[in-house]
Amino acid sequence: MKWVGVSGSWRTTCPELEVDLGREVKSVLDRGDGIVSGGALAVDYEATALSLGRFPDGSRLKVILPTTLDLYAAHYRKRAGEGVITSNQAEKLIKQLELVERVGSLVPMHYKAVDLKNYFHRNTKVVEESDELLAFQVNASAGVQDTIDKAKDKGIYVKLFTYEVEE
Repeated sequence: MKWVGVSGSWRTTCPELEVDLGREVKSVLDRGDGIVSGGALAVDYEATALSLGRFPDGSRLKVILPTTLDLYAAHYRKRAGEGVITSNQAEKLIKQLELVERVGSLVPMHYKAVDLKNYFHRNTKVVEESDELLAFQVNASAGVQDTIDKAKDKGIYVKLFTYEVEE
């Protein structure tokens, strides 16, 4: 079985991206492979949901977090309090990650803060765990580009989808 990393923008999405993501994740799972996700909103959330929908035991899923789930959940609740995301987004993501943890597919890292530097460390871990990468890049997202660059440095196949969306 191959592990296929999924990287995508969390702030902005579009209908075309959602169709592409669904098709690509379904294709990965149909051929008997698994998904590696970074545990964020939007692309990561949907890829995780699709994988769990097909394999509720988590056998085809790895979700990498830069911190423990407790620290990660506190960060997302804080961001909701700041108005960066909604409380509903935060709680849906946390509920999903709690399920991922229960089925044994959560891979927490040792960092003590959820910040840009540690998100980029998480991207490194996603690439380390992956045999290939699906990248869904909206508006030249720097985080997705970081993951693409790391995958290319590793020498793994990258399938890139790009989108321009007005924010």
